[in-house]
Amino acid sequence: MKTYKSIIKSLLLSAALGAVAVPLASCDDMLDTKPQGSFTDEQIGDEEAVDMMTSAYASLLCHFFGNNESFAGPINNWVFDVRSDDALKGGDGVTMESYMHQLEVGNVQSDNDVANFKWRNNFYSISRCNTAIRAIRNSSAISEENKPSFIAEMKTLRAYFYFDMYRIFQKFPYFDENVVDPSACRADQYTRDQIIEFIKEDLRDSYDKLPAKQKQVGRFNRYVAAAILARVDLFTSSWAEAEQYADYVIKSGQYSLYPNFLDMSKPEYNNQYEAVLSIQFSSANSPEQYNFNNCLNCTWSEGNLYGNGDDFYLASQNLVNAFRTDENGLPFLDGSFNDENIDGADYAGNVDPRLDFTLGRIGMPWRGHMYNEHWCRNLELYGQYSGKKPYTAPESPYCQPGIVPWGASSLNWSLIRYADVMLMKAEALIEQNKNLDEARELINQIRRRANNSIDPSYTPVDCNPNLANYLVREYPAAGWNQEYARRAVRMERRIELAMEGHRWFDLVRWGIVVPTMNAYYNSEAKVHPYYNGANLTEDEVYLPIPINQVDNAGDLYK
Repeated sequence: MKTYKSIIKSLLLSAALGAVAVPLASCDDMLDTKPQGSFTDEQIGDEEAVDMMTSAYASLLCHFFGNNESFAGPINNWVFDVRSDDALKGGDGVTMESYMHQLEVGNVQSDNDVANFKWRNNFYSISRCNTAIRAIRNSSAISEENKPSFIAEMKTLRAYFYFDMYRIFQKFPYFDENVVDPSACRADQYTRDQIIEFIKEDLRDSYDKLPAKQKQVGRFNRYVAAAILARVDLFTSSWAEAEQYADYVIKSGQYSLYPNFLDMSKPEYNNQYEAVLSIQFSSANSPEQYNFNNCLNCTWSEGNLYGNGDDFYLASQNLVNAFRTDENGLPFLDGSFNDENIDGADYAGNVDPRLDFTLGRIGMPWRGHMYNEHWCRNLELYGQYSGKKPYTAPESPYCQPGIVPWGASSLNWSLIRYADVMLMKAEALIEQNKNLDEARELINQIRRRANNSIDPSYTPVDCNPNLANYLVREYPAAGWNQEYARRAVRMERRIELAMEGHRWFDLVRWGIVVPTMNAYYNSEAKVHPYYNGANLTEDEVYLPIPINQVDNAGDLYK
C-alpha cells in the first residue's frame, strides 16, 4: 500500500463523492481550482479503493478549494482559540478577516465564514471517509483479513470529523456510508445524544479492529481511536470510559513525553514521543502538503526570516499571565494570576518556562534570534505575543523561507499528543474523586518535563534563565483534594496545551464558558480596547448552521 504522505502528492479527491481536483503549482491558482468530475461507486476499482482511503487521510489538511478555507476553517481549530480567553485574532487590524474578529468579540452570525468553512471542510472529509469505506468493502484487491482494519481507520477518521461538528454546531445532519443520498438528510434527524453515541460506537469498534502499530506513518492505530474516544468522553463527562481509554494509550508503551518541551517544534522528532495523532506535512513538494492551517499565523519577523508572515493568532495578556508562578513554583489557582501583567522580558516575577517555548516575548529569544517589536505586525493593537509552536527555526533544513512562505516546514502538527492524553486520564480520575495521587503524579510528570526543559544550551535557544526567573515545581501531596486537583488539572491543560486549539472547547465542556468569557472581555479591554461592549450568551456558544447551507438545503436544515 502506498504511504499516506506519498499519495498526498497525487490526486486530491475533493467533492462529496470524490471529485478530482487537478493539482496546480501556484498557490494563487489553487483558489480557482474546480472539480473536474466525480466517481460513482461502480467506477471505483481496486486500485482506486486504496487511493480513496489515502484521499480521506489527506482531508486532515483541510485544503480543498482554496487557501482561505484552510486558514479559517482549519482542523487545528486555532480560530476557536480566538473565541476563548487565550488568543487574539491578530493580523493588521480588526477589519482584516473581520469575520474572525466577530468571533473574537462574541458576535456570532449565521453568515460567518468560519462557520461555513468548518461546515464544508468537515462534511467533505466525512464524505471521503464514507466513499472509502464503501470502496474497501467492494474491493477484491484488499484481502478479507485486512478489510476490517482498513474500514476501522476510516471510521476513526470519520468519528474525528463528526466530533468536530458536535463541538462546534448545535445541529447538523449525520449520515454514514450506508446512506444513499446524504443531501436528503435533515439536521434534526438525530438528537445530539444519538449522534455522540454513533461516534463512540465507531471508536469502540475501531479500537477492537485496529492494529497496535501500523507499518506506515500517519495511518491510525488502535491508540488513535482510544485517544479520540477519551476526548469525546471528556466532552460528555463519561469519566470512567475516558479513564479506561486514556489508560490504554498510556499503558501501550508506545508514547512518552518529549525530553524537552522544544522538541515538539522540531521536525526531526516527527512521529516520535508524543505523536499520538499527527497531520503529516512537508515543504519539499507541492503546496497542498504545506501546513496551511498555521501559515496565516507566522510571526511578522524582523528581516522577513520566514518568507513573510501575517501574524494572526496572538496570545492574550490573560493567557500570558497564567504562566506566572508563585514562590513555590506553582500557578496561581485562586484566580489571582491575572492581578499582575507579564510584560516582555522586563517582568521580575517567576514564570513557567513553557511561556517562552510557546510565545514570543520582546527581549527574549525566538528560535535563536532576539525577538523585538519589529517581529510584531500591529504591536499597538494586538500586542507582542506571537505563537511559536508550529514553527521551527528559520535556519532549519526543514524550513525553506526562500521557497516556501509563511514559515511552512516539514513539521507535523499533533492534533492529539501524549501530554494531552495524560491530562485526560488525570482529569477523569479527579472527576471521579478516585486515585487522586495517581492523577497528581500524571500532572507532575508533565511539570517535571517543563522544569527539565530549562537548558540554555539546548538549541535553537528559546529559554534563557539569565533573562527570566523560571520556576516550576511539582504539586505536593499536602492539600491535594478533589477541588484543588480540579483547579490544578484545568490550569495545567491551559498552560501545557496553550495555542494548540483546545481552550474554547475545554471551557464549553466544563460549563463555564459564558461567565469566563464575559469576565475576560471586561479585563482584557484594559489592554485591548476593542473588547469594550463584547458579550457572550448561552445561545451563542455553538455556531448556527451557516445561512448559505440552510438556503441550499431547502427545508432540511430549518
